[in-house]
Amino acid sequence: MKKILFALFSLLLGVCRITAQNDAWHITADNIDPANYYGITVANGMIGLVSSPEPMRVKDVVLNGAYDNYGRGRVSNILKGFNFVNMNLDVNGRRISRKDISSYKQTLDMRQAQLTTTFNVGDQVSVTHRVMALRHLPFCALSLVEITAKKDVTITPASVIEAPDILQDVRNYYSEIDRPHVLIPLLTSVGKSPSGKYTVAASSSFVFEEAHGSEPDLIHEDWDYNMHLVKFSKKLKAGETYRFAVVGTVISSAHVADAHNEAERLTIYAALERSERLLRRHIADWDKLWASDIVIDGPVEDGRAVHSAMYHLYSFAREGTALSLSPMGLSGLGYNGHVFWDTELWMYPPMLVLHPEIAKSLLEFRFQLLDEAKQNAFSHGYQGAMYPWESTTTGQEETPVWALTGPFQQHITGCVGWAAWQYYLVTKDKEWLRTRGWPMLKEGADFWASRVERNSPGHYDINNVIGANEWQENIDNNAFTNGMAKTVLAYATDAAKELGLTPNPDWMHVADNIPILKFPDGVTRENATYDGVNIKQADVNLLAYPLKVITDPAQIKKDLDYYEPRMDKEGPAMGNAILAVSAARGGNPERGYDLWTKSFRLNEVPPFGVLSETAGGTNPYFATGAGGFLQATLMGFGGLDITPQGIVQIKTKLPKGWKSLTMTGIGVERKTFTVK
Repeated sequence: MKKILFALFSLLLGVCRITAQNDAWHITADNIDPANYYGITVANGMIGLVSSPEPMRVKDVVLNGAYDNYGRGRVSNILKGFNFVNMNLDVNGRRISRKDISSYKQTLDMRQAQLTTTFNVGDQVSVTHRVMALRHLPFCALSLVEITAKKDVTITPASVIEAPDILQDVRNYYSEIDRPHVLIPLLTSVGKSPSGKYTVAASSSFVFEEAHGSEPDLIHEDWDYNMHLVKFSKKLKAGETYRFAVVGTVISSAHVADAHNEAERLTIYAALERSERLLRRHIADWDKLWASDIVIDGPVEDGRAVHSAMYHLYSFAREGTALSLSPMGLSGLGYNGHVFWDTELWMYPPMLVLHPEIAKSLLEFRFQLLDEAKQNAFSHGYQGAMYPWESTTTGQEETPVWALTGPFQQHITGCVGWAAWQYYLVTKDKEWLRTRGWPMLKEGADFWASRVERNSPGHYDINNVIGANEWQENIDNNAFTNGMAKTVLAYATDAAKELGLTPNPDWMHVADNIPILKFPDGVTRENATYDGVNIKQADVNLLAYPLKVITDPAQIKKDLDYYEPRMDKEGPAMGNAILAVSAARGGNPERGYDLWTKSFRLNEVPPFGVLSETAGGTNPYFATGAGGFLQATLMGFGGLDITPQGIVQIKTKLPKGWKSLTMTGIGVERKTFTVK
């Protein structure tokens, strides 16, 4: 039996072992400079494990849905969890570090969402270490380790739990659960979030493939309140390979009432599922995700870039939750893990056409916080619901007080309503519309009807706002804000009719009187005082796509020609993506491809090419940019369009370097669309 288990484990490692394949599914880093290293994330929508240049370690563990007040701005920040997947390795009694290793390589397999690290320790051993955030177990991770001796050696691996500085009152525990057929060593740490609001707990266990009774002897060491470990020693003969696994869990009382016990229960469950079953179910769930795919018959680096963007969005969200996406997903603490328009306007649209069931989770986050948005409108003297610019699970405005975007970037309320109606158009789920979508659309429409200043016909002005171009503050009649208000007032009217209700006639009266300003030459003017200066990102151009406020091809091109040279080169990635959609749909695929490339290629940082927010930036992973880049692919070159008839395809042309573009698993009917 022991030989059979050993062979099975070897097969598992062999089937999925990563090589430096030049394909669209693998990202390999084999020239790693620790001083210029931006990690890649393995995540499952609940926990994010951010890679490290140090062997067998991760930089951060990010826990979705758990926020507490610490850091900047006196506002909530997403929590770091315990680093529960870290490992130490001693070879012949010496702790290895980067200076002891060679041939160090890290490869992300995006198809199976696994990060594999390989290296040699002198002429003594070679190591393969794989880590993944298990897709089917949202709070759990799995590490698979394979150590091959090049000469007779003694190895001492250690499973380590380390506490980040933000966690308080950390307590460490160790126990062994011995059953007739298995021994489960249980390493656990429990601490408090910075204010004491939440309990955070992590637990891990070795999983050995040996028959019970032949596992190595274990030693527990509790060094201090920031780290403890359990280790074992094993003598290996030259040429011998030893394999084992570590499973672990991180969870908080933001998710369950009793985080300590639940962390241990989930780890025991995972340990008894065993490595083969965990891996098989993880891969099966990722296979389901990748049934919705984008395949480019063209340069492999283009296909790889598209898969990287898809992989990250798939990793950062999941079905069946009421959690949303922050601009940095689960790759770190950027923007405090808050939720902005980055979700609804940038990351949500590609998710909606690829996986409507995940898009539904993102909208549920907004629905659950509708009452708080109504309170926010009341506090500002308006009717309906006014969503906060920066949101967490409290639903209160979480923008730092010094940032004016909080009270003034009100287009976020329109973005939420826009997203709700898009979901209905794609799914035709009338029960969802009645219970979820309609309340959000109605309250949003009531907000805009109360927000406008009714000065005269055609001058129902929306003054004193910040638009998509955040460099211009407290301006009047911003193009994007006004266009979004007009759009969602019409959508609320359509939703009422769809449900057999009588819409408020004031909604369309207001919509018809909100102005979209123009320069004398006919170019759409960004706001009442805009005079042609450089802009941070697309604003006017959003009226063509995704809003469809401007539909005349000549007007779209006129606005594109005017604003493209005014887009600041240091602006965020998604600006060029939205311009790429207009160019591609406007019959200029080469211009579209140039903008498509600019929307991500200049923002890639070493060694994995993860995206920073801006060219030359250092704050990856910018999931917002990935969302814009995917929209340029799907809705630009792919021609996908969300209409009252569902998802349809308009005629587009591909850039010269692409022979075809195939999009599979689209919408609720999982259709395939192709452009050749």
